[in-house]
Amino acid sequence: MNLLSETEGELAVKTARSFVENAVIGENTDNEINLPEIFTEKRGVFVTLTEKGNLRGCIGYPYPVMPLSDAIKEAAVHAAVHDPRFEPVSGEELRDIIVEVTILTAPAVLEGDFLERPSKIKIGKHGLIAQKDSHSGLLLPQVATEYNWSAEEFLSQTCIKAGLQPNAWKDSECTILTFEGQIFTEK
Repeated sequence: MNLLSETEGELAVKTARSFVENAVIGENTDNEINLPEIFTEKRGVFVTLTEKGNLRGCIGYPYPVMPLSDAIKEAAVHAAVHDPRFEPVSGEELRDIIVEVTILTAPAVLEGDFLERPSKIKIGKHGLIAQKDSHSGLLLPQVATEYNWSAEEFLSQTCIKAGLQPNAWKDSECTILTFEGQIFTEK
């Protein structure tokens, strides 16, 4: 995967901010934005909104299913007004909202003995996806760092996010995938 430059990352955040603002104030979000070629590549992406340090919305696409520009638009709009965990962001909140964009590598299965999984996870580098039966949950790389979790805690919290028991990661039928992310945040 080609990494985004710092300038391209700043542009990704500005683009996400534009889509958030347009969605909140009800303007057309189909405005064509001129973006560099890298934004045409299919990428996984998450847009996270925080307000005064608290999560306010986070939606994304873990797999590279659409061009990055489209994924940013969809994730930004949904994080702002369609995250089922929160009320839609209001116009009054916009000035306090911080936008973060995480560009993901393609998820890969964490191979090997399931009891050795913690030793293969690099906190701050890897994000996790836990999958078992029809359940699936994802936590971005920065979450484990923010909460100062060990690899075992990160695995357990990802399983909880998937609606599984915290120790489901110890089950050979539970698939754990890792991915990495480039994180760009408004300053």
